[in-house]
Amino acid sequence: MKLVRGRAATRAADRAATAAMLDRTAENRQPALRVWTPHQQVTFGRRDANEDGYEAARAAARKRGFTPTERSVGGRAVAYTGTTLAFAHARPIDDLRQGLGDRYDDATTTVQQALAGLGVDATAGEPPEAFCPGSYSLQADGKLVGIAQRVRSGAALVSGIVIVDDCTAIGDVLDPVYDTLGVPFDPHSVGSVASAGGPAEPGAVARALENAFVGDETRTVLSVGEFVDVED
Repeated sequence: MKLVRGRAATRAADRAATAAMLDRTAENRQPALRVWTPHQQVTFGRRDANEDGYEAARAAARKRGFTPTERSVGGRAVAYTGTTLAFAHARPIDDLRQGLGDRYDDATTTVQQALAGLGVDATAGEPPEAFCPGSYSLQADGKLVGIAQRVRSGAALVSGIVIVDDCTAIGDVLDPVYDTLGVPFDPHSVGSVASAGGPAEPGAVARALENAFVGDETRTVLSVGEFVDVED
């Protein structure tokens, strides 16, 4: 498996690196994994962009030091503080119409096992009024993992967020963002690996996720710079 490490210099380069990873998996049929800490930002989903309060929500994020960005997968807004983890697992596929649920289940179980190895007893589901509500989440004294999926010809990208030790900061920025969007949100519903008894270091959590996804497969480690170089 190709293992891509590092954060690109800009938010645009970060997005392009993950897109390039998916494209290469579709072309060469080799799975790839990336676990990293994105730049500080609030990333809005497509549904958010259609809300009347969208521009006000972007302004609320920017006022609190979080750059507003948009993503092509997932539902509602999520926040990254600079130490929040993201993961992206690109897998080759043969049929766009098959395997969606199985890939979700595999990713959920894999992340759950990785967290268990760190001392975190995370269970499927999420508390009421959680950020980016969805069917594939993990919780432990609050939602700490959300998982989404994008499918294209030849490959699927299962991606997600893992909150390590910044649940208060995430709740604080998402509270006014969701309020202006008119979406219910409880800032106390945000959990983290650290608050659930795991490590507060993103690197330790990232390595656990890598080991869980890669398993016994041979890994080839690449830097994010080997995938793309994009100016913001």
